[in-house]
Amino acid sequence: MDAKNPEAPNAATVAQFTSTAQYWRVARQFVITDGVKYLAESAACFWLIDAAISHLLEIGTCDWFVLVRVEVSGSSAVMIYEDGNGSEHARQEIGYTDLPLSSVRLYAVWDSERWVIMLPSEY
Repeated sequence: MDAKNPEAPNAATVAQFTSTAQYWRVARQFVITDGVKYLAESAACFWLIDAAISHLLEIGTCDWFVLVRVEVSGSSAVMIYEDGNGSEHARQEIGYTDLPLSSVRLYAVWDSERWVIMLPSEY
């Protein structure tokens, strides 16, 4: 846990999510799993979900799978959107973040009706 925020998530806590009981709608064609909801709430990083949604809208549904990687360095970060095979769709520099994790990976999967954004352990 983060010393500044004892409720902040850590990698082990996030990895405990292995399925979801329900989907949480965050936009018209976007839902998140229980694990992503926990991450967004406990780390106060709904901005991460918003950024992912905006890029997924641009990427479109030709690729049904998108890996969203967030790499934190100090108080800044970079978000990288890949096809899962190393080809990059997009990249976004985040000038400031207080995200308590050094990295985050999210999977976005198009299920023919909507994007489901989940933790890798929930895939």
